[in-house]
Amino acid sequence: MKRTPLTTKTSKSTAQAKPAAKSAAKPAAAAKKSLAKKPVAPKLLPRPQTVSVAPATPPASKQSQLITLLGSSSGATLAQMMTLTGWQAHTVRGMLSGSLRKRLGLNVQSRVEESNRVYRIVAGSAK
Repeated sequence: MKRTPLTTKTSKSTAQAKPAAKSAAKPAAAAKKSLAKKPVAPKLLPRPQTVSVAPATPPASKQSQLITLLGSSSGATLAQMMTLTGWQAHTVRGMLSGSLRKRLGLNVQSRVEESNRVYRIVAGSAK
């Protein structure tokens, strides 16, 4: 099977006509480019004025709130600690034994007073 060339033979008249057409098209294209709209930068809105505010102190962590509550002389009941933190009873007890006693080494003691168990942090080391 013979391959045929992709280009075809052209006569001199068509070969000469094409460059003339290209040269005629260039000025029209240049005219179109000059008439094209130039990109315009978007208008910027004025910045809103900022009000300087003193940095707020971060809220105390629930653990530090529990330590403060337990450090008072009256101590705290389980219900008071649940209300303060919003935790369930088993979570508060886990915080007392795991974080406060074991990790921080605080001496957390509990007593039954008036049919309520009261927890306190007592000076001294935990056993």
